[in-house]
Amino acid sequence: MTSDAPASRHTRTYGRIGIWSAALRPTTPEGRLELSDAVTELEDLGYGTVWSGGSPSLEDAAPLLEATSRIKVATGILSIWEHTAETVAAQIADLEFRHPGRFLLGLGVSHDALAPQYARPYSAMVAYLDALDAAPDALPAERRVLAALGPKMLHLAGDRAVGAHPYLVTPEHTAQAREALGPDAFLAPELTVVLEPDLDRARTVARAMLGFYLTLPNYTDNLLRLGFADADFENNGSDRLLDALFALGDADRVRAKAEEYYAAGADHLALQALPTNEEQSALPRAQWRALAKALL
Repeated sequence: MTSDAPASRHTRTYGRIGIWSAALRPTTPEGRLELSDAVTELEDLGYGTVWSGGSPSLEDAAPLLEATSRIKVATGILSIWEHTAETVAAQIADLEFRHPGRFLLGLGVSHDALAPQYARPYSAMVAYLDALDAAPDALPAERRVLAALGPKMLHLAGDRAVGAHPYLVTPEHTAQAREALGPDAFLAPELTVVLEPDLDRARTVARAMLGFYLTLPNYTDNLLRLGFADADFENNGSDRLLDALFALGDADRVRAKAEEYYAAGADHLALQALPTNEEQSALPRAQWRALAKALL
């Protein structure tokens, strides 16, 4: 464990460290075998939760549950525009029957550029939660988190879910989120890691990932609220922005960065390890092993 702070009830449930990856989705029979082996190893390494990243479906979560026996499985984040609440509720009921108590539903409103239906996101999320609660065998609010960045969505996450799973945020945002959520909510920010001792190389890898997200106003507006400027978004991110958002460097630097989030109020960190070798698998298993050795 990377912090001497007492474990919250949420940390005891979901662990202090999890793994977030958009590659945790089987697309071929061979890929399903590799995925099963990888997620089994994550469980054996001691991670508390595995987050199916990007815009997953419930079908993406099922193989992760089937391959493991203890680790929690979460969606990070299912888009409310792509799946009706009624369908999601029925699929969760089936997952609960087969794997009771191990699934955490992460919900989000996605982005205007990615969802043609995008409109009045806060009201849409409220209506979606209402529909989930009205469904037969509804998953309790204690078993869902919201992808919340701004104050209104953070307050909703505290009122209508167990807490929040913010993506692409700084320790300063984590402190603000903790204040908005209150002391008892679950706060599980995603933290992108480039485990590379050469900081110039680490920043190059980070910029290749960050550029896309800097085209999405939900993220840039949040970063502007945190005190960054438009100039920080140029050329796929200034050094100042990269150093604030990412854990870059060797294991000691990554550990120190993780501690900043815990000190700010995070219960759990969902680590997204970026591959540093173009020829390796989309599943960065070497980094996952190194991070487990350093942080768990």
